[in-house]
Amino acid sequence: MKLTSDSLAAHLAQRLLPAYLISGDEPLLSGEAADAIRARARAAGFSEREVHFIERAADWDAVRAAAGNLSLFGARRLLEIRLASARPGAAGNAALLALLAARDPDLLLLVIAPRLDREAQGAEWVRAIDSQGGWLQVWPVDAARLIAWLRSRSGKLGLEVSDEALELLAGRTEGNLLAAHQELSKLAWLAPGEAIAADTVLASVADSARFDVFQLGDAALAGETARALRMLAGLRAEGTEPTLALWALTRALRDIWTARAAGGAPPAWQRRSAALGRALERAPGLSFAALALRAARADRMIKGRLTGDAWDELALLAAELCGQPPSSRSTPTTLVS
Repeated sequence: MKLTSDSLAAHLAQRLLPAYLISGDEPLLSGEAADAIRARARAAGFSEREVHFIERAADWDAVRAAAGNLSLFGARRLLEIRLASARPGAAGNAALLALLAARDPDLLLLVIAPRLDREAQGAEWVRAIDSQGGWLQVWPVDAARLIAWLRSRSGKLGLEVSDEALELLAGRTEGNLLAAHQELSKLAWLAPGEAIAADTVLASVADSARFDVFQLGDAALAGETARALRMLAGLRAEGTEPTLALWALTRALRDIWTARAAGGAPPAWQRRSAALGRALERAPGLSFAALALRAARADRMIKGRLTGDAWDELALLAAELCGQPPSSRSTPTTLVS
């Protein structure tokens, strides 16, 4: 049974399934979903909870032993399994299938896993939980939906936050929902019952944005120059290897070139189709040869074969990908032997 973060509460109010799988890389939403299931399980009489962290195949022996042991007091138990990898291997697949096949009414299974790719979603244990229990895939809240998400969270905390303050908060916590929730909770404590304006956010909110290279590529595709440059600065400040930023930008460049040559975006790119569509509108004005040369220069700088700051070159590449005119700033061309 497929579940979402929005439908989970209504589902739990009606019934409790024998097994649940929560998968995804957004810790706040995954943690809240797990808390809701645990609370419902306690209300249903599952008074004991056992947690197993699976990092290697031998860890499944403890899971099998725990499932086979009876509670000293005959209590109903919640067996929580936290997977370090989306692929638990043959031992994990067999153990999970055995737990589901046992259909023990006094045992509730909760599996928490990282994001499952298409191949991992086809594993037997995933399909078994989906058919016998509930599966909630947690997806990140992208930039387009972040302000609405923050507004909804503010309402739940009893906060009245101005649109300007929400935009500022979104810019400072983008990519990190946990930080966003913590900042809203702090505002609720600092200014209870007050209208939250932008200056209040400026005074209390730390810059917690956690940018990743995939978002950088999407921003470049969408032509969002300021956002792309801000992400580059964030990645640099976090100590990210410039090679990863270069990969994101060259991937975006390749996607534009490929889609333009094909006459449109392939169906497989659904999640990036809107940003790619905007990039295709800019494509006639882009010099792909110059962009490829800029990327090659950044690559040589990263490898120490060309003098200069690779991050500055990446900023120029990002801006030009977004449709900004090429910079007139002179750039070094000295090769390092």
